[in-house]
Amino acid sequence: MTGRVAGKKALVTGAAQGLGTAHAHTLAREGARVLLTDINADKVAAQADAINAEFGAGTAFALAHDVTSPDDWDCAIAFAAEHLGGLSVLVNNAGVGVRGTIETCTLEEWHRGFAINVDSVFLGCQKALPLMRDNQPGSIVNISSIAGLIASDTMPGYNASKAAVWMLSKSVALYCAKRGWNIRCNSVHPTFVDTPILDGISANAGIEKDVVMGKLARQIPLGRVGAPQEIANGVLYLASDESSFMTGAELKLDGGISAM
Repeated sequence: MTGRVAGKKALVTGAAQGLGTAHAHTLAREGARVLLTDINADKVAAQADAINAEFGAGTAFALAHDVTSPDDWDCAIAFAAEHLGGLSVLVNNAGVGVRGTIETCTLEEWHRGFAINVDSVFLGCQKALPLMRDNQPGSIVNISSIAGLIASDTMPGYNASKAAVWMLSKSVALYCAKRGWNIRCNSVHPTFVDTPILDGISANAGIEKDVVMGKLARQIPLGRVGAPQEIANGVLYLASDESSFMTGAELKLDGGISAM
């Protein structure tokens, strides 16, 4: 299939690398025009340039964006209105890990994790809805994690923040549905994926990345870590009209880990 999101106008946060880059490139490949945002202005501009080089000028735009800032969200939505001509797809992808157990996680790290992982999704949904109402049908895709559904003794901050994204997505879905808007909202729950985050885990632990990948793969029934494109394929489905009867749901892309 091609052109699965032809004519869609999409905003993807955290699009400078990893999953965000995969989401943006996949949406563009399938016909959407895309605004890529990230706090790293140079890297996100390079990704937009790469998309335009492959799919044509005007396919992608880039914007420096602190997703914890209401003012930056206002700028991002205004930019989408001006340069995309509206907004029909919002992918709240930006997120960070939160280090520490319940005894070692600092309040500062806890607050930072919730600001980036949860406040950004709240702000994105709140700020985008007025513009999305004018561009129905619409789809909001919030990137949570399998860690939002399955707890670990070592990551209370990450578990709690990603669980908040899961439930917030349901609330937004019901809000839109009860007002008769054709705007859906769903969450995506990946397990370990081969992104730059794994490079950081490897560096912090002082362990070769291949060793880290092997340890993570052994926790997954399919026996391997996921690829960014596999997660982007799920986002593409939710962004497209193929998922027109799916809202308030969670899409698990976890290699079977939640089935255990």
